[in-house]
Amino acid sequence: MTDRYGVIGHPIGHSKSPVIHRLFAAQTGEDLSYEAFDVPPEALESRLRAFAGEGLRGLNVTVPHKEQVARLVDQLTDRAHLAGAVNTVTIAVDGRLDGDNTDGVGLLTDLATNLEVQLEDARILVLGAGGATRGIIPALLGSGPRDLVVANRTLERARALASHFERLGAIAACRFDELAGRRFDLVINATSAGLQGGVPPFPASMLTPETVCYDLSYAMADTPFVAWARSHGVQHAHQGWGMLVEQAAEAFFIWRGVRPDTQPVRAKLP
Repeated sequence: MTDRYGVIGHPIGHSKSPVIHRLFAAQTGEDLSYEAFDVPPEALESRLRAFAGEGLRGLNVTVPHKEQVARLVDQLTDRAHLAGAVNTVTIAVDGRLDGDNTDGVGLLTDLATNLEVQLEDARILVLGAGGATRGIIPALLGSGPRDLVVANRTLERARALASHFERLGAIAACRFDELAGRRFDLVINATSAGLQGGVPPFPASMLTPETVCYDLSYAMADTPFVAWARSHGVQHAHQGWGMLVEQAAEAFFIWRGVRPDTQPVRAKLP
């Protein structure tokens, strides 16, 4: 019998997770189907429980549900508890919902292994203080950066996030407009502004031609953040396709106990 999986978000039409997991299934011989479900925030709690009754075995979680799902599942892994955000849900036969977060390992694998970005002793900036940022901060702190700064439109949200993770290592918080004149080796966009076609007011003075810019979002053409970075002379600007595939591979392993080869799947994406 074919096992059902899916991804939930709002909106969800842009998601390439169904394609990726179907490629993983074909590669590994696993008998599963994978669907995308548009779930508005007001319907999240009821739909989450309903999926178990509909026979689904697992769900991926994307914007804007990662933090809320962490509060709704029955059990969290250590890394999901630490992040306070969930991007992978395993649904047990009895309906129990177990939450995990594979964003951090997905990002680090893409940055360090696929793109060969130097993380140790790097000056790293993360833009945005939402659920996506919560998923990657523990992994970034564990990579041994010289500095890690979280910037957000509102300082209070950035400070709350920094306070949550300060026991893992040094982390600073600031507003977007306080970045002018500072320099970073790696700038990660974890805001959702690109989904609406915009770029938050990031000062271009924080960039140098050698700065690596990485957008957690992805699109068939350059995302607004990547286009903005390139327009200001950045030579290495990447979308989140690699992270998407790597975090999906970790979720696939959690669900199926089989680790797919990500290289051929990454090669099929932009």
